[in-house]
Amino acid sequence: MAETPLEMTTRLRRKLEARKVKAQIWGDYYDGKHPLKFASPEFRTQTGGLFDGFADNWCSIVPNAMVERMHPMGFRLDDGSIDKAAGRAWRASECDVEIGLSMLESLVSGRCYALVWKPDGVTTEITFEPDSQAIVEYVPGRRRVRSAGLKVWRDGALEFATLFLPDMVYRWERHVNGGEWTERTAGLLRSESAHFANPLGAVPLVEIPNRTRLVAPPVSEIHNVIPLQNAVNALWAHVLTAADSVALPARAVLGMDRPVREILDEAGEVIGEEDLPIGKFRSDRLLWLEKPGAAIAEFSAAPLGGFIELIRELVDHIAAQTRTPGHYLVGRMVNVGVDGLAQNEAGLVAKVRERHRYTGAALREIMRLEALAAGEPKRAASLALGDVVWRDPQFRSDAQYADALTKLKAINVPDEALWERIPGVTPEEIARWKTMRDDQAAAILGGNLADMFGPKPGPAEEPAPEPAPEAA
Repeated sequence: MAETPLEMTTRLRRKLEARKVKAQIWGDYYDGKHPLKFASPEFRTQTGGLFDGFADNWCSIVPNAMVERMHPMGFRLDDGSIDKAAGRAWRASECDVEIGLSMLESLVSGRCYALVWKPDGVTTEITFEPDSQAIVEYVPGRRRVRSAGLKVWRDGALEFATLFLPDMVYRWERHVNGGEWTERTAGLLRSESAHFANPLGAVPLVEIPNRTRLVAPPVSEIHNVIPLQNAVNALWAHVLTAADSVALPARAVLGMDRPVREILDEAGEVIGEEDLPIGKFRSDRLLWLEKPGAAIAEFSAAPLGGFIELIRELVDHIAAQTRTPGHYLVGRMVNVGVDGLAQNEAGLVAKVRERHRYTGAALREIMRLEALAAGEPKRAASLALGDVVWRDPQFRSDAQYADALTKLKAINVPDEALWERIPGVTPEEIARWKTMRDDQAAAILGGNLADMFGPKPGPAEEPAPEPAPEAA
């Protein structure tokens, strides 16, 4: 029996809620909210909640090092030309700003989503949705064909859900405390239907996954960092505890009774004695020896270097397992040459380029839907076979880029191809440079070198009109 839209909405909502658990854990570790693990019960009893909220957070560095190297600059059609219409639609929805946030969300939570829609029926809008508010379902046996998409959100006392199918869109609402979904009425005009035909003819919700496997869902970039992060936090807790108690030398008096004072009753008679608190003696650095045979012993400070070395070893493991350059984690660079720095960052650059493939496929699909929404099916088909223009993920100095481009120019690489290799240069800037180059060539052929060098001549001044003769 076929599943009804309402049943599908309920099932996808439950699936979305169950998936939040892992995403919440990964998000908390990125934000530095770490529980203290790998500590014995005795240690917890001794310290209590002293280290609640403490974290030496390395989980945020790993995705941050990747996202700062993932900058889409434009979209290329299947004929190799830049799609200017896609670039305008991208900026109109402020995707050039939101894409960084969405890719960071994908790296941390394992995935995020993009919704291509016309909220007013006229202007196409691209919005990015977190993993906790959207979910996409695929046709069984076809990993890239979307069969349904669900977006949920809350507003006041109501929870809303929109189910996207290739042919229909269903809109529901219910109370935040639960209950059955009903057709949406809040925010709709009287003449507006809660359910309507999908004008795109495709599910407009696109998943942007992080690394994945054929038989497993996407996972967070910090998934493998969490056990090492827990070990680092536990070691720092032991270091700080040791520093508080045994990091300084301690002295002990041997062969002498503890200092005491007499306890007197109301009549002044001695009825007992009690130990004097020695904290005052420690703070005032007072000491006396009156008993024969008394001596002073000293307990040396406990060395903490072993803990620090172990923490550094764990950080090195984080760097190796995540292919994050060591200088990102420890911040030390001593006499590192250009070649050495490039070799040190080679793993991170390779990992980012690998993510370009995953993310680029999703971005192409997003812009294909944008072209369909704009009523341009030919451009949509061309975008599907095109490519995303990414900024070079390897950081180089201006001198390095200039040297590399000069050598490529010497083997007759076209100027446009060289300009695309300059970091931060957008397709619009390249088009402007081409126009400026063509203007320079036209000025040379026309013999008007003043258009290229020196001040430009102003417009010729026209003679002032003669005054009209006065009437007699």
